[in-house]
Amino acid sequence: MIELIQETIATIVPTLEQWLGGPVDWKQIILIGLAPVFIATFLVEWWLMRRRKQDAHFKGKDILTNLNLGGAYQVFELLVHALFFMAAMHWVYDQRVFNVPVNIWTIVPLFVLLEFCYYVFHRSSHRVRWFWCAHVVHHSGEHMNLSTAMRQSMLYSLTGYWLFFTPLMLIGVSPEITLAMYAVDLAYQYFVHTESVRKLPAWYEYVFVTPSHHRVHHARNPQYIDKNYGGVLIIFDRLFGTFAPEEEPVEYGIVRQVHSHNILTLNFHEFIDMVRDMAKPGPLLQRLKHLWAPPEWQRANPDAPPSDRQAPI
Repeated sequence: MIELIQETIATIVPTLEQWLGGPVDWKQIILIGLAPVFIATFLVEWWLMRRRKQDAHFKGKDILTNLNLGGAYQVFELLVHALFFMAAMHWVYDQRVFNVPVNIWTIVPLFVLLEFCYYVFHRSSHRVRWFWCAHVVHHSGEHMNLSTAMRQSMLYSLTGYWLFFTPLMLIGVSPEITLAMYAVDLAYQYFVHTESVRKLPAWYEYVFVTPSHHRVHHARNPQYIDKNYGGVLIIFDRLFGTFAPEEEPVEYGIVRQVHSHNILTLNFHEFIDMVRDMAKPGPLLQRLKHLWAPPEWQRANPDAPPSDRQAPI
């Protein structure tokens, strides 16, 4: 089966590269191809929750905003990532130290490695402000339904998400295969953005990311913030102490909530706030620290009384 997929990709890649004018971003190709499945599943979810009279999280403006953000993300990724950053990925791949075959024996270990790379990327997207500038878009929604998964940022490529997956390319996995596996990871995540499923069997909840886990991840309740980073597997959260079970009801959104349906505001508000923080007077290193410090970090005000100063994190 794996060999058949590889042969199919090898057959159609040259045609797509010629049509697109550059290397193919299989992540976007696969996700766009799955769009009808995503939309159909969302409609089923909406119908089911209406029958249960539990459709409070289905707000027309929010759903339209999610769709607009998802569409803008897809277009931007195709135009910018596929034409520019795929070339950078191929440069990294040219520096590989091995040639890892992708077959029935290696695909599962490689996917687990990709999931670990995703865990590191996702955790960094919450704890490093530069990456949070992109990821904050996904968390700014105050309602949870499958359309929330489409709430994505146009800035992901520019902030460098793909750098976290370069270890696979360095060991000899091509960018096309890496991004195809990442697409599978993201496709799975679409289905955990829901209130319609409460708990799954205990063994599944222990190993895999579930809707319950991901509701926690989207919460702004203090005990839930920065928990459950896994995409498909929850095991790395359990290993590294970032797991939290769903106990009390979830309040969705971000701490500094942005009440807007304008996709430009949603895409750029945190980046603008970060630049403004960097522009404030002070030592250069402290100003630059806003790039890599956690999103909540603020410089101490040297003119304020000691009790009013916020200690750096």
